[in-house]
Amino acid sequence: MTYPFDPDNTPSVGELALEDRAALRRVAGLSTELADISEVEYRQLRLERVVLVGVWTDGTSADADNSLAELAALAETAGSEVLEGLIQRRNKPDASTYIGSGKALELRETVLATGADTVICDGELSPAQLNSLEKVVKVKVIDRTALILDIFAQHATSREGKAQVSLAQMEYMLPRLRGWGESMSRQAGGRAGGAGGGVGTRGPGETKIETDRRRIRERMSKLRREIKDMKKIRDTQRHSRRASDAPSVAIVGYTNAGKSSLLNALTGAGVLVQNALFATLEPTTRRGQLDDGRPFTLTDTVGFVRHLPTQLVEAFRSTLEEVVDADLLVHVVDGADADPLAQINAVRKVVGEVVAEYDVAAPRELLVVNKIDAAGDLALAHLRRALPDAVFVSAHTGEGLDRLRLRMCELVEPTDAAVDVTIPYDRGDLVARVHAEGRVEATEHTADGTRIKGWVPMALAASLGEFVTA
Repeated sequence: MTYPFDPDNTPSVGELALEDRAALRRVAGLSTELADISEVEYRQLRLERVVLVGVWTDGTSADADNSLAELAALAETAGSEVLEGLIQRRNKPDASTYIGSGKALELRETVLATGADTVICDGELSPAQLNSLEKVVKVKVIDRTALILDIFAQHATSREGKAQVSLAQMEYMLPRLRGWGESMSRQAGGRAGGAGGGVGTRGPGETKIETDRRRIRERMSKLRREIKDMKKIRDTQRHSRRASDAPSVAIVGYTNAGKSSLLNALTGAGVLVQNALFATLEPTTRRGQLDDGRPFTLTDTVGFVRHLPTQLVEAFRSTLEEVVDADLLVHVVDGADADPLAQINAVRKVVGEVVAEYDVAAPRELLVVNKIDAAGDLALAHLRRALPDAVFVSAHTGEGLDRLRLRMCELVEPTDAAVDVTIPYDRGDLVARVHAEGRVEATEHTADGTRIKGWVPMALAASLGEFVTA
C-alpha cells in the first residue's frame, strides 16, 4: 500500500487517505507461533497467545511498525506468544473501542481465526475503552501500560522493587475495577436506597467492588509508607557515597540498550546481563577507577521505554533519584536498534521530567552508542553524522572502551587533588585531617616531618600548599 504524503514528515489531518483509515493493516514478521511440533507438545508448551493492535495517528509507516514491533518484544518478555499484529490508521484512537466498532468486529474475526486468548493494545486505554473492546472481541484485553507493569512484576526481586511495582499496579488497577452482572451493581444504603430498590438493596450498602477499592486504597497507603522508609535507607547509602568525594556516574538508557553489559565492562561487576526488555529493575552501584587514578561510583539504573507508564515513574522515584544526584550521565544507546534516535528522545524526556521535579540542574550527559558489533555500517555512518559527540563502543567485544574511559575522565570534574606534602611534626592536626578527609597512598617519616602522598579534597589541598614536598 502506498501513502500520499512525504514519509519523512508528519502528515496533517487532511492528508490522511480514505483507504488508510479503512484498512486494518497486518504487520509482517511479528508472529512467534511455534511450528513443526506435535499437538501434544504444543499443548505442553502453549503460552498465552496474543494478537497485537495499534492505532497509527501520526509519523511514518515505519514509526508505526517499529512501535508495534517493540510491543511484540514486550509481549514476548512477558511470556506471551505473538500470533498477529494489526495497525489501524486513524486521526485519533476511537473514544469507545480504541480502533472503532467496525474494526473491533474485524479484530474479533482475527482472534477467532488465530485462536488467541488475549488482545494487547499499543497505547494506554481508558477503563471504558477496555470494557467496550472486551465485549466485542470476547477475550481478555490489556493495554501497553498493563503489559509493562506485568513485566516489572515478574522481574522485581528486592523488597523495595516489589513494593514499587505493587504500588504502580494498584494505581493503574483502581480506576479499572469493574463488576459483571447485577450482583456487582452499586447498592445504596439507608434512605438513599428508597422503597423502589426492592428486597436486598437496602442496608449498609457496600458492594464487593467498593470493598475491593477500599482495600486497595488501604494497601496503597501501606506501600507508600514502606517505600518512604526504604527511601531513607537508600538516601543514607547515597549520602555516604557522596561524603567520600568520589564522583558519581549514572548509566541511563533505553531498555535492553546494554547498560548492564557496560557496567560489567567498566567495573567487572558481574551483574545479570540478559537479552530481554527490563532485565534490570534494581539499581546496582559499583566502584571503579578513572584513568587518572580517581575512584568513582557507577550506578546501573532501570531502563526506559517510549510511553513509560506514569505510575512507574512515580513508584520508582527513589530509584530515579540516582539520576538527579549524578555528576555525569552515561546515556547508552542501542546502535543496532531500528530507531536509536527515538530511543534517545524517549530517555531524555523521562530524565528531564525527573530533573525538573527536583528543580536541579541536569547532570552532564555523555552519549554512548553501544552494540556497534551488531549494527550495520550504513546505520553507524548515519549515527556518527547525527551524533558527532557520541562515543561508539561494543561492551561485548571491548571495542571503543578505552575512548569511553578517556571521555569519562575528561567530563567528570575533579572533587579532590593529588598531593605530595611534608607536614611538620608540630602540625599533627593537618596529618589527622589528611587521614580523615583524604585517601593516603603512602606515608614516610623524614627529618622535616611526615611525608604523605595521596588524594585530598580541593579545600584541604589549598591549605597544604605551603608544605608541598620539594
